[in-house]
This record gives sequence, C-alpha cells and structure tokens, in this order.
Amino acid sequence: MTLRRQSSLGPWAQFGIRVAAMLFLLAFIIGFHWIERESLRDNLDGHVSFSDIIYFTMISATTTGYGDIVPVTDQARLFDALIVTPIRVFFILILAGTAYTFVIKRVWSKWLMQRIQNALRDHVVVVGYGVSGTEAVKELIARGTDLRGIVVIDCDEAALQDAEELGCAVLKADATRDKVLQAVRIEQAKALIVSAGSDDTSILVTLTARHIAPKLKITVKVRNTDNELLARQAGATTVVNPVSFAGLLLAGSAEGPVVHDYIADLASMSGRVQLVEREVRDSELGKSLGDLEPGLGVRIVRDGLPVGFWEEGARMLCPGDIIVEIVPTCFREADKHPDVIPAGRPT
Repeated sequence: MTLRRQSSLGPWAQFGIRVAAMLFLLAFIIGFHWIERESLRDNLDGHVSFSDIIYFTMISATTTGYGDIVPVTDQARLFDALIVTPIRVFFILILAGTAYTFVIKRVWSKWLMQRIQNALRDHVVVVGYGVSGTEAVKELIARGTDLRGIVVIDCDEAALQDAEELGCAVLKADATRDKVLQAVRIEQAKALIVSAGSDDTSILVTLTARHIAPKLKITVKVRNTDNELLARQAGATTVVNPVSFAGLLLAGSAEGPVVHDYIADLASMSGRVQLVEREVRDSELGKSLGDLEPGLGVRIVRDGLPVGFWEEGARMLCPGDIIVEIVPTCFREADKHPDVIPAGRPT
C-alpha cells in the first residue's frame, strides 16, 4: 500500500530536474578528471587537453570507451570503476525513464485509446464504480453484455483497476465535462448508467450527456426522493431510487416473503424469471398481449403511455408498441445459445 499525492511539478519541470541532475553528475566527473588529468593517457598525441577530458567523460559515462584515452593510475581506475560505472547505469535509467514518461508512454496511450474509441459502438457507459456501479456492471455481464462494450468512468484509481481486471475499458476523469463523455463516444453509446455517488453530480452528468446525445437512454441513481423530478428534468430516461425501492421491498415483506422473493427474482439475472422490455414483433401485430409466447405480457407502452394487461388497449398489439413481459430465464439463455433448447420449448 502506497501513500501518494499528485506532484505539484508539471511535466516540463520534472524533465528539467532530470536534465539538471545529469548535467551536475557530468560536471562532477569532468572536474575530477581535469584535476587528475595526469592519471589519464592519450594514445593519439600523448597530451590530455580539456576537450579530451570532456570527450573521455562523455564516452565513459554513456558507453565503455574506445581505448584512445585510458586511465593509467590506480586512483583513476578506481574512480571510473566505483563512481563512473554507477553513474553510467544511472544515466541509462534516467534516459530510458524520461523517454518512456515523456514520449513512449504518451504515444502508446494515445494509440491505444484511439483503438478503443474506434471500436466503441452501441456500448454501455457506467459513471461511478462504487457499490451500485459494480453491481450494475456484474449484472450487465450476467445478461450477456460483451465486456468490450462496457466503459467505466470514475476518479478512483482503485475502483478503475477492479473494473479493468474484469475486462472493461476504463477512464479516470470527471464525467461532468463534455470532453470526457465525448472521449468515450457517448453519442454512439446504447445506454448510460449514472451512479456518481452524490445526487447533484449524477444530475450534472445527466445534463451533460443529454446535451451531447439527445436520444441516449440514461439511467440515474438518486438517493433523495426530491431529486427524482430534477433528474428527469435533466434528461434521465429512468430514475432509480434504491432507498424507495428498498422501502417497497421491506413493506411488501411484512405481508410475507413470497412477494419480496419474486420481485428479487425478476430483478436479477440469477432468478428463475426476468422482466424484460422489447419492441413488438411483426408476427405479433394484431394479437392480444395475453397471446405472447413464451413470455407473460404485463404492460404495453404506446405513444409514451402505459397500457395494463387488463385494459382494452392490450387486446390488440400495434406497430411501435413497447412490451414489458415476464420471461423464464432458461428461455433467454437459449436465445443467447440457440443450440441449447430448454425442455418443453417449441422448436
């Protein structure tokens, strides 16, 4: 575990410090070699000048030398072995680290990000990878969503590492900013799930996303009931209040465990049944909501208005209807894997 704080020095200041350290060490070696120049021998002309000192220092500090200028005394050889050699290794580390930090890492990260962005189509963006965001991603995976089609945005590095280990694309940034949502191609996304931790941040993310992608499906989690209307006004397609939902489950369980268990069954991929939403199929037009197979139709949304299964409008399905139905989980699994047909399912 490492306690860390973002450096107050900018990239160029850090680069300048590294260059200054290298120049200081080179000056130290040059000064020693100049003072001890009598310990060196020039095999070309026999005279060691100041330019020879600079030349010998540079090749000694960066390579192993060419043999034209060599140390001839024990003191000079010990200095090169014990001082210059470690400095040479230090130079290599600084040069390699600087090249990686300021060139290779940036180019590689930019290229990798471009590849990920180019592949983003009909993906799901999850803002906030706390408890709710984590469970949402796990449920998406359980429902068959491709991991390459999930993008997680958060400011917590540890949370992003958990999401990245699952296989999701991650971005450490503030999702309330336009350029962040544009970086994850929000206008090409299938859905946005917002669980930013605080209601005000979630609503601001919703406003930003709706401004960029007017037709995007946005689901927002809010804790305060008073903020549900604000979230809808901000552009949320669906508003989820876990406190209110938990209250409904608690109240329902007071009558007995059956209702609670069945609602939990509907909500989870691990249950025996699932509550799904889909568009009406051409083969179903003109039929009654009760004629659906294999599911059990419970509601129609027609022109933005709900129609219950007991109402007159549910007797004939029309083009554009959105159907809400209860489907056995085994049938949905078979839809993902057509080779596996549950017992009793018509072929």
